[in-house]
Amino acid sequence: MATTYEPYDELPKHHKATGNEKLVITASSLGTVFEWYDFYLYGLLASFISKVFFSGVNETTGFILALGAFAAGFAVRPFGALVFGRLGDLVGRKYTFLVTMGLMGLSTFTVGLLPGYDSIGIASPIILVALRIVQGLALGGEYGGAATYVAEHAPHNRRGLYTSFIQITATFGLFAALLVVLGVRTGMGEDSFAGWGWRVPFLLSAILLAVSMWIRLQLNESPVYQKMKEEGTTSKAPLTEAFGTWGNLKFVIIALFGAVAGQAVVWYTGQFYAMFYLEKILKVDGATTNYLIAIALALGTPLFVFFGWLSDKIGRKYIVLGGCLLGAVTYFPAFHTLAEAANPALARAGQTAPVVVSANAGECSFQFDPIGKNTFDTTSCDIAKAFLARNGINYTNRAAPAGTIASVSIGGVALVAPNPAEVSGEARAAAITAYQQSIKSALADAGYPAAADPEQMDTVTVVAVLFYLVVLVTMVYGPIAAMLVELFPTRIRYTSMSLPYHLGNGWFGGFLPTTAFAMVAATGDIYYGLWYPVVVALVTVLVGVFFLPETFRRNIDA
Repeated sequence: MATTYEPYDELPKHHKATGNEKLVITASSLGTVFEWYDFYLYGLLASFISKVFFSGVNETTGFILALGAFAAGFAVRPFGALVFGRLGDLVGRKYTFLVTMGLMGLSTFTVGLLPGYDSIGIASPIILVALRIVQGLALGGEYGGAATYVAEHAPHNRRGLYTSFIQITATFGLFAALLVVLGVRTGMGEDSFAGWGWRVPFLLSAILLAVSMWIRLQLNESPVYQKMKEEGTTSKAPLTEAFGTWGNLKFVIIALFGAVAGQAVVWYTGQFYAMFYLEKILKVDGATTNYLIAIALALGTPLFVFFGWLSDKIGRKYIVLGGCLLGAVTYFPAFHTLAEAANPALARAGQTAPVVVSANAGECSFQFDPIGKNTFDTTSCDIAKAFLARNGINYTNRAAPAGTIASVSIGGVALVAPNPAEVSGEARAAAITAYQQSIKSALADAGYPAAADPEQMDTVTVVAVLFYLVVLVTMVYGPIAAMLVELFPTRIRYTSMSLPYHLGNGWFGGFLPTTAFAMVAATGDIYYGLWYPVVVALVTVLVGVFFLPETFRRNIDA
């Protein structure tokens, strides 16, 4: 089935949103803000969640596993897109995203009540992952419904503007989660928050759920869908029509690789990876990190609407691809600047006293253990690298002949690792502990700080870099909903647009923090994880330039 549209006639430039259009935008957006609030609470509180639910493994692995559980919610989003997208095309937009909201809210509330690993053992992280999966399925059905619903209410030459308010909800949800976390954290103090207070933002979602459900119940069905239903032209097999015919499937593939994949990695690099990077790599305390991110989001959020509006004037395609290209070209210098401004002592120490690991590569393990059982103590290389990876220390590798005992050089001072072949049992553990303490002392002597000093931080530069990253987010994300809606016909729009969106954001974007931090841990290069978004963004630019059509003048009712 070919996807064809007639161009629309321009509406008068003085057209203003009617009362019903404003209700549609407000109700749809507020409900979606709530769902994003729920979904991103987990990411904001990953450090606490790793300690409570993954306390049976070492600290580095626990954090990566916590990010993995965070990613699990993203992994299932495409499946939620298929299930709820199909329902949205079969029974309507409104009731489908009411169901997804209920599932999201109940899952989030339950996380706030879930006992930790110390109480119920392995059942705790299993239940947590199950709840994340339910959240992911629900979010997989929510976005396509909200974006489609608003676009089908919008005037033809205002779709970018109107749907930008749906796009802004992801950042508003993150911003709301940040404010709640900061408020609770400040109000009860760090000790209480770390002990049990981190659960409060999850429990508060019950109130938001009730309000959001009431707001969504005030809406009517999309007029475009209602008309199609009355005429009996709705799809009887949305999945088959969307993905079983090349005429539509090719646009699903183009949308994924020529727009959404790049948009996703830019979004998650600019908002989530930057946040984790500040806290875990640059050692900025959690509360300060949250404040810095919140400021950047507050400054940049209006640009979602600006770029949505601009896409109605000049087109969607090159705004999205422009944001991807800028990200690919500037991420490395931007994160270098961020490191120098956020923790200048760490950056200075890295330059004056670089850390070098000398070892035979064949004796070095990949410093990432997905099941948390590897203690990294069977080779001298693993012993040397494990401590550095756990503490986010930037290091380079120097090749050594086979059989060489690994050493860590800090500013030219070499510390030779214990040889596991010569010690075992308690003696090995004691030798490793002593060795790690010697590295820690040598790092301190060389000027490596245990934590970022707020007095030395160049806050203006940090916020400026974070703001720039958010600007890129607004470029790629502001116009994307309108573009996806315009790519597909009404009868299978919910199904067709939801899958590429959630494949891109669920897989390419959702796996970014876990993948990038695993890349950093494996190589010792704190910037190495940036290659992931850079490569994906460049692929999107290339595919998009040659294959992605411009859509902003299409009449989606035709």
